[in-house]
Amino acid sequence: MAKVRLRDSIAQLPSYVPGARPDGTLTEKLSSNENPFPPLTGVVAAVSDAAADLNRYPDLAATQLVTELASRFQVEPEQVVVGNGSVALLETILTALLEPGDEVVYAWRSFEAYPIAVAIAGGTAVPVPLTEGERHDLPAMAAAVTDRTKAVILCSPNNPTGPALRDAEVRALLAELPEGVLVLIDEAYIEFVRTADDDAVVDALTLLREDPRVLVLRTFSKAYGLAGLRVGYALARPRIAKGLRAASTPFGVNALAQVAAVASLNSEAELFERVEELTAERERLVDALRAAGWDIPEAQGNFVWFPVGDRAGLLAAAFARAGILVRPFAGDGVRVTVGDREANDAVIAVARSFRTAQ
Repeated sequence: MAKVRLRDSIAQLPSYVPGARPDGTLTEKLSSNENPFPPLTGVVAAVSDAAADLNRYPDLAATQLVTELASRFQVEPEQVVVGNGSVALLETILTALLEPGDEVVYAWRSFEAYPIAVAIAGGTAVPVPLTEGERHDLPAMAAAVTDRTKAVILCSPNNPTGPALRDAEVRALLAELPEGVLVLIDEAYIEFVRTADDDAVVDALTLLREDPRVLVLRTFSKAYGLAGLRVGYALARPRIAKGLRAASTPFGVNALAQVAAVASLNSEAELFERVEELTAERERLVDALRAAGWDIPEAQGNFVWFPVGDRAGLLAAAFARAGILVRPFAGDGVRVTVGDREANDAVIAVARSFRTAQ
């Protein structure tokens, strides 16, 4: 009797690797880029009140959340699509977009869900190596585009390496791309971006208004601290958003996630205070690591990147011995989430010791 066969691209697909969870010996979880702060004021109460109606389906259209997001970003509600995290939206748009053999270009190393999402959609992944500064090589990405390319994915700030894209370089890329190529700009960490020349950082929302090929992905999992509820959103031209909405899983954003996201948007003053505190800690951490001799690239997310190549496992093990759980990427480096001050001091101590021992 013949065995049921999955598609070869699925059968050979590596599973997404989440940040490991702490055990009894690991006291600091800095492996998943989670927010060290609890949910914003009012969120837990709003979720608790909404839990009384768990016997009811959520609002299919997520009307209140979509309306809030549209107002906040000055777009039409028809341009907003919410989903079970930005990753689910990425998978959905690629599934709706790709035919067998179609290509998707993205930087590498970048978010590890990209090759998985491309394979699930039946496409062909075209990874383009980062520059020596751990940045997207946009000219090389443009050169990698062929007549089979359907999408280009940009991650800004780039996870796991940290740098944010600049407006001029993204505009130059758009000028090089054919009209039929969708450009997905993943801004999961956009709230954490702080540079001396803010105007130079890519303004994805302006590009969205100017160029019908642009789609913006964002999430409530990072700065807003709702990783446990999984809610993200996409902003796109109405025609693209309509297709994305049609291809999405019905009721993909549960009722509690919708309520929590709306409550979070209504607490943005508190959010900005927390983000400022966290980015200040990030800068302190980066300065201390560089002073200790580490070549830390531009850090614009809520994490720092140790480009240690084949020593990734050794460095992760050193952190683990100190009770710190981090995220190693074999052959490339180690990503460490910015935690509270005590956790960051522990990271600095381990990094100094490891550097001295090398």
